[in-house]
Amino acid sequence: MALLKQTPLTIARSNAKSRILLFTLFLFAFSLLFALFSLTRNPYSDPYPYPTPNAKPETSFVASIERFLAQTSQRFRDDTVTSLTEDGVVRKFDDVASKIERQRVYEDSYYPLSLPIRVYVYEMPRKFTYDLLWLFRNTYKDTSNLTSNGSPVHRLIEQHSIDYWLWADLIVPESERLLKNVVRVRRQEEADLFYIPFFTTISFFLLEKQECKALYREALKWVTDQPAWKRSEGRDHILPVHHPWSFKSVRRYVKNAIWLLPDMDSTGNWYKPGQVSLEKDLILPYVPNVDFCDVKCVSESESKRSTLLFFRGRLKRNAGGKIRAKLVAELSSAEGVVIEEGTAGEVGKAAAQNGMRRSIFCLNPAGDTPSSARLFDAIVSGCIPVIVSDELELPFEGILDYRKIALFVSSSDATQPGYLLKFLRGISPAQIREMRRNLVQYSRHFLYSSPAQPLGPEDLVWRMVCTACFCNQIVGFSIIFYSICIEMKPFK
Repeated sequence: MALLKQTPLTIARSNAKSRILLFTLFLFAFSLLFALFSLTRNPYSDPYPYPTPNAKPETSFVASIERFLAQTSQRFRDDTVTSLTEDGVVRKFDDVASKIERQRVYEDSYYPLSLPIRVYVYEMPRKFTYDLLWLFRNTYKDTSNLTSNGSPVHRLIEQHSIDYWLWADLIVPESERLLKNVVRVRRQEEADLFYIPFFTTISFFLLEKQECKALYREALKWVTDQPAWKRSEGRDHILPVHHPWSFKSVRRYVKNAIWLLPDMDSTGNWYKPGQVSLEKDLILPYVPNVDFCDVKCVSESESKRSTLLFFRGRLKRNAGGKIRAKLVAELSSAEGVVIEEGTAGEVGKAAAQNGMRRSIFCLNPAGDTPSSARLFDAIVSGCIPVIVSDELELPFEGILDYRKIALFVSSSDATQPGYLLKFLRGISPAQIREMRRNLVQYSRHFLYSSPAQPLGPEDLVWRMVCTACFCNQIVGFSIIFYSICIEMKPFK
């Protein structure tokens, strides 16, 4: 059969079919990537092969530190990096790291979800790490050590101790770790990210002001002298600054790093403009102050929850916490509502725990910052949080659906006479039971522990990091395909 002569019309149709086929393949590939990406967003559909935990995890900060110091401080060593200030060292490091990156992309079957995140943990001098842990360990029983507003210093350190929990998990032998979506590497050139294990909160609260500032400056110089920092200007470095006062005097020099924060504080009272953003930083939950109320505890407390709405804490706060005064004035004399001024120490902790376990709902207004540790106390107590904080960014949003465990009320609605109580009394008993069951299930995401547990907060940190990396991969993939498509112009 004779070949048909190709006319401009047939060529145009052929090109059009090719473009349609290419676009269809692109949509299929993108859908596949999106499906795989969704696996990382659902913590109950777990793609990572975790081993089964053998022992009960330790969730007490003090008990965990005691064991940690006894086991690890003897095998400590400092990093030694010579001639850090020489440009040649940085260029050499950059050459090696770039070569490894090219091998991963072009020579290996590299895919961002198929390999764990590789983290290099700096082994900083003892004064930035172990010495500060020992300082806490030797002084935490000092009950007279209070902040200016009467809060126990060591309780605040425990609330913001995320720097300890992440570091403790990363540096133990790999055979003892349960998390497999992140591994520690021993060579800086092989790392995706760099973890800075400086205890910024302990140093802030337990050192004299000038001593603390001097230590901050030393830590800043040590970190920024590293070749890996110089190469990226800190953009691939993780820095825990979970208390809004910590590392404050030198923050402007590390604003490119990935900060681990309690919230974004969009009021501008704690972080300067341009220092924090959802594009680069991660929000981590506070460490709960109260004991975990497990399935048995929640079941046994069901019939005892006679209080409709409970709040215990400081009734007057600054900045974003001014909403508290309005809520107190509105709710104090209402039936079924318990509002108490918080007290320090074990007595205050016991009162808060008992109150939450006897209540259906727990009020969570903003504190000095949009977030408050009280939210996570309520979650692990089986008390449904009622969040009144218009500017709040929650930990692990995009992975966890907070609508299943909490109620959200705007500040303007909550302060209207009668609105909040009418709203809460309208929640059906069936919905309350379902939300309480969800609280028991979700509590695991807010309980720091040693060893770190699958689906615990340490695990979700690395899932969030992986999700961010994968989003960048998808955006880059889409741009490449878009560029190809617009190059394939119709035949004229």
